[in-house]
Amino acid sequence: MACKAREVVLGRTLRALDIENDLISVTVLIDKGADIYRLIYKPSNTDVMWKSPWGMKEAARGFDTAGDSLTAWLEAYAGGWQVLFPNGGFANTYKGVELGYHGEASMAAWGYQLIENSATSVELKLSLHLSRSPFTIERWMRLEAGSPILQICERITNQAGEAMDCMWSHHPAFGAPFLSKHCVIDTDARILQSDDSYEGAANPLTLDTEYMWPLAGDLDLSTIPPPDQPRDLLGYLKAFETGWYSITNRQLGFGIGFSWDTDVFPYAWFWQELNSSPGFPFYKRSYVIAIEPASSIPGHGLSAVMASTGSHLTLQPGESREVEMKVVFYESRAGVAHIDEAGSVRLK
Repeated sequence: MACKAREVVLGRTLRALDIENDLISVTVLIDKGADIYRLIYKPSNTDVMWKSPWGMKEAARGFDTAGDSLTAWLEAYAGGWQVLFPNGGFANTYKGVELGYHGEASMAAWGYQLIENSATSVELKLSLHLSRSPFTIERWMRLEAGSPILQICERITNQAGEAMDCMWSHHPAFGAPFLSKHCVIDTDARILQSDDSYEGAANPLTLDTEYMWPLAGDLDLSTIPPPDQPRDLLGYLKAFETGWYSITNRQLGFGIGFSWDTDVFPYAWFWQELNSSPGFPFYKRSYVIAIEPASSIPGHGLSAVMASTGSHLTLQPGESREVEMKVVFYESRAGVAHIDEAGSVRLK
């Protein structure tokens, strides 16, 4: 099949854009955060993205109907993949205004432009001028015929006349049928640091502890437990050699890999919610993991990062930062030895 792009409507009102080639189909929610809602590997007809059991909220009803930004964000969280910017984690006050939970960019409608739409390639540009913070964010997504790689380039720009601080990360969440006990995680990160305050309902990690990946004591974190073995945790992969990870489903015989620029994203948040957490919003009914390339840790909001690790980004007036990511599908029942910056996969 040739590359193509088309605008679609999900539910009653939510505008989205499908882009695809012969191997990959991607659905981007134009009206909600430019979320990557579906990411399908066509040879197996499998969507690797998690879908929340509470489903998609209609844009016509508004996304910010709750009294606090955390509840509003989670109500609107249909699953998939979000960009978290200019905040990640809890709401906090910065320069006289509240930065909402996980940032404004993931809750806003974006503009888009088709840069190319031909039989051989399709390229989409998405853009947003934030309302609460003086930033613009732009994203280019490209597919080429015959290639298993989704190419992403994203740029943030400070439009203020003063220096601005921020957090920036990507939050791809993976779920069934792709996610299962047959999955194995590979990465060139050497350390997993557990969060310093996330206790969880069934968290196997000791708070604020560094582990040599993939072992946390006797537990091998590179494997995924089945749905009947609850687990929830939050940690941070770091000390990458070049910056990549992969998740391989050994039963299905394929996997998905990410590579990115660690100069901008030196960390990857490591989150698991495996039918564990009681109460809102998961109610012990969500089987999902996310591995999230990120500029900053911990995931507690910008003010907490500035006060603790100092790993936030600071942009001077007019300054931009840009990151490139490659998302690649591959076929394997063993796993991955390496993914390079071009998205080329070397299998085990």
